[in-house]
Amino acid sequence: MGRTLPTITDQFIREQRSFERFRRALRRSDQDALDSLFVAARRHLAAASYAANALPMETFIISMLLEEHKEVLRLRRTLEEMRLLMENLQQISDERD
Repeated sequence: MGRTLPTITDQFIREQRSFERFRRALRRSDQDALDSLFVAARRHLAAASYAANALPMETFIISMLLEEHKEVLRLRRTLEEMRLLMENLQQISDERD
């Protein structure tokens, strides 16, 4: 009889475990960063199951990249809001002078 294909979660766990020695060789702060990347990838496992043509690790890396890009976009929005706030404060200050 044929074999059952591993689930995307099983593949994810296998890939994550394959990085254990690498992770142990990292500094603690880098270990935390790597851990957070795997947490980010785990958030997208349901979507990853639809990426039939991609290698599992490619899908996980794209998921990590997606989460990092979302954070970059959030930081850009925050920076733009702060810039506008500073401009408004400068205008108020100039009007008082």
